[in-house]
Amino acid sequence: ELTCRDWSSDVCSSDLKTKSLFSDLFPLGGHLDPKNRWLKIEKLIPWDDLMLAYSRHFSDRGRPAKDGRLVIGLILLKHMTGLSDQDVVQSMLENPYQQYFCGYEQFITEKVIDSSSLSKIRKRVGVEFFKELEARCYGVLIEKRIIKPGGMLVDGTVISESIAYPNDVGLLNKARERMVTIVKTIGKKIGKTFRTRPREARKKFLSFSKKKRKTKKEIHKATKSMLQYLGRNLKQVREAIEIARDKGMAIASWMVRQLLDAERLYAQQKEMYDRKSHRVDDRIVSLHKPYIRPIVRGKGGGKQVEFGPKVAVSHVDGFAFLDVFDYDNFSEATVLPDQVEAYENRFGKNPPSVTADKLYGNRENRSMLNEEGIRSALSPLGRPREDAKHEKRWQKKKQRERNRIEGAFGCAKEHYGLDRILYRGKEGGETWVRLGFLGMNLMTAMRRA
Repeated sequence: ELTCRDWSSDVCSSDLKTKSLFSDLFPLGGHLDPKNRWLKIEKLIPWDDLMLAYSRHFSDRGRPAKDGRLVIGLILLKHMTGLSDQDVVQSMLENPYQQYFCGYEQFITEKVIDSSSLSKIRKRVGVEFFKELEARCYGVLIEKRIIKPGGMLVDGTVISESIAYPNDVGLLNKARERMVTIVKTIGKKIGKTFRTRPREARKKFLSFSKKKRKTKKEIHKATKSMLQYLGRNLKQVREAIEIARDKGMAIASWMVRQLLDAERLYAQQKEMYDRKSHRVDDRIVSLHKPYIRPIVRGKGGGKQVEFGPKVAVSHVDGFAFLDVFDYDNFSEATVLPDQVEAYENRFGKNPPSVTADKLYGNRENRSMLNEEGIRSALSPLGRPREDAKHEKRWQKKKQRERNRIEGAFGCAKEHYGLDRILYRGKEGGETWVRLGFLGMNLMTAMRRA
């Protein structure tokens, strides 16, 4: 029978079963290579503390939960390798080093967990568990002096969400289709038929969407048409819901949620149509993820607008830390005090220096850094002083070092999945980003261990 390594047996699941031993892989007395990356990272993770935190999310009654060491190990492997849930489960079955990382002392050949369980468990434990996982892992790296606190580089970026590129007519048509589905569903229950005109509306939408080039006049006309169809369907949904409630019928929560999103979208699109504008506060760009906002890039390049959360990141000694995560657009300069506070909570002291671009150089931030005794590598305001040549040379040197955080963003987006968020929901988005940065930092720590 399988034994659990370095953690109490009461949290070891009975799912860990096998017939073949790791020793059978080395009949001549060999052993696993201690320099293997997964064995090195395995020593950097506080499994006992994480297992205890994981167990708080499950009851002692009923069916036993999936083994925490296995689940945490697979999730970390996923974000360090860039594999999907299905592929990381299969990879673990084929790799003895990854099995050791996940807590096995025996080589398994049969599937012990379904990939769908990972998404269910991520949703159950929530983003707070992954914040704790992140903090405890960084605590070990700091304690082992793998991360040595030094000067802090700060910057922000946008992490794109996995959504279709939005257009007004397409969004209105999607909302219309949702309302038609709701009307028909409730109509069957209350015994009433509503004339929703779905074929007519779809024909007009397809006729518009199939045109390669669309004039402003055609876009304006199609938008007006979709607004009329959606407005009619919204009235029908409200009428159907009122009749159903009068009869004592319950309305499903997903129907109410989709109705509210469609009403917000209709109000926004109607306002922009009437004003002949393309701007509105808190604009909905995805009915699938209505919390996403368009964020205009401040740099040149192919993408003028990105759709996803904005993050503020600090870079210390080659490691990137997520300090601020928000789906609403914010100015990076306003969160610098929060980043300094996060540094103090992480390392127990203020950073010796802060390096950032010109955007951070407002008077409030300069005053805050001066009061905290933190050396600033921001470009000085006013006329250059004759006696500040040494300080100017130091500032130029630190500004050249600021390229490291841009490199960290590129590495995270290219190799650790932060080019596009694939988890669902607000919490899912934050979980994806946090684990992406954690996976990158653990791989950096492995090379130094």
